[in-house]
Amino acid sequence: MAELEAILFDIVSKINTYLSNYILVFLLIGVGLWYSIRTRFVQVRCFGEGMKKTFGNLSLRGGRQEQGITSFQALATAIAAQVGTGNIVGASGAILTGGPGAIFWMWIIAFFGMATIYAEATLAIKTRRKADDGSYHGGPVYYITTAFQGGFGKFLAGFFAVAIILALGFMGCMVQSNSIGSTFNTAFGVPNWIVGVVLVIICGVIFLGGVQRLASVTEKVVPVMAAIFLLGGLVVLIARIQYIPATFAMIFRYAFQPQAIIGGGFGYAIKTAISQGAKRGLFSNEAGMGSTPHAHAQANVTDPHDQGVVAMIGVFMDTFVVLTLNALVVISTLYTPDGPLAQCGAAAASTTLGKANLAQTAFGVVFGETAGAMFVAICLFFFAFSTILSWNLFGKINVIYLFGKKSAKIYAVLGLVFIFLGTLMSNDLVWELTDMFNNLMVIPNALALFALTGMVVSSTHGLAKK
Repeated sequence: MAELEAILFDIVSKINTYLSNYILVFLLIGVGLWYSIRTRFVQVRCFGEGMKKTFGNLSLRGGRQEQGITSFQALATAIAAQVGTGNIVGASGAILTGGPGAIFWMWIIAFFGMATIYAEATLAIKTRRKADDGSYHGGPVYYITTAFQGGFGKFLAGFFAVAIILALGFMGCMVQSNSIGSTFNTAFGVPNWIVGVVLVIICGVIFLGGVQRLASVTEKVVPVMAAIFLLGGLVVLIARIQYIPATFAMIFRYAFQPQAIIGGGFGYAIKTAISQGAKRGLFSNEAGMGSTPHAHAQANVTDPHDQGVVAMIGVFMDTFVVLTLNALVVISTLYTPDGPLAQCGAAAASTTLGKANLAQTAFGVVFGETAGAMFVAICLFFFAFSTILSWNLFGKINVIYLFGKKSAKIYAVLGLVFIFLGTLMSNDLVWELTDMFNNLMVIPNALALFALTGMVVSSTHGLAKK
């Protein structure tokens, strides 16, 4: 088993290196820059509108809807998918491998990604289908087949559907349960298999309740879990306030001089920093990946623009608030002059600490080793648990698209099996497999986004109708 994992890890990591360095960065920044220009930077012009629509009538009890879910429930379901291990473990991995400067490139990806996710949510509403029972079916497979008619469109939609089922429904949920298992084992000494059994039971109950039960859970869990993590992070930053200027300085310095911490030549170092920022940024906020449109398609809104601006706030909260806070905690406690990784190259850092326990170590600097490990384990449980719920739904929508409604029960059982196996498998291999399928999802989704530019622009408020 160990030999097979080693061989598979080597193959998958090579594929990911090629995709991340030569395809993913250009597609993500390209689509985001394209839509930023074509919508006249909707992420800036309509940011206030998005905040108002998101928090203006905030309620954690959206209630049962006759069809679909509320706009906030759709956003909460999307954020549940976005705010997961990518914000804690993923950001830590990016810093370890790409240096603190990788966070700067995550910000760049996220800024342009706000325009990308606006387009995704808008298209999800415009191309969704209404089922006989009143529920909505929407997501990239529907706007891909709208963009490309005939066999080519069906092939791209099928490719995307298979990729997202593997990436999120199976492998992605393994990443989440893997992170929960490893952090709980570190913090509380609970065996991984016990964590796996508990997760399977809780998730199984919610899966059986359908999209409305899931939305009811996420609209309550997401705001509470974010508030707890933000409060803990702020406590650490206040305790380390004298290091905050140096922390930001490192992020900007190592974004443009990454060889100073990564080692090697400038070309290699800058490519590593940018690719880590892009890869982990994609896994964190999911803009351009085509996952969150499945949630936004369920929203009870009539104007696609309204859900588009709400979707932008999801990326903002995910990257510029939650992920950034975690990054500041890690850098201000571990990379500053009195930290264990001070002046430590990325390669050396990765041998000192792993991405799974980096955040626990960072919070432990202020909270104490035991309390820090427990705090991160509890936060990560809620982050990753809510992500499992949303990702299972996204995979289910695509399973039904490919195989019909009867296949949903088989998919649910398989999903629970993968959740359990994730708590037992090698962390690095699970991450590499998920990265590969995440990367593959981007390709057909990005092609459709480019092709349907006119449909998005015609729905964007503040622009002349075309």
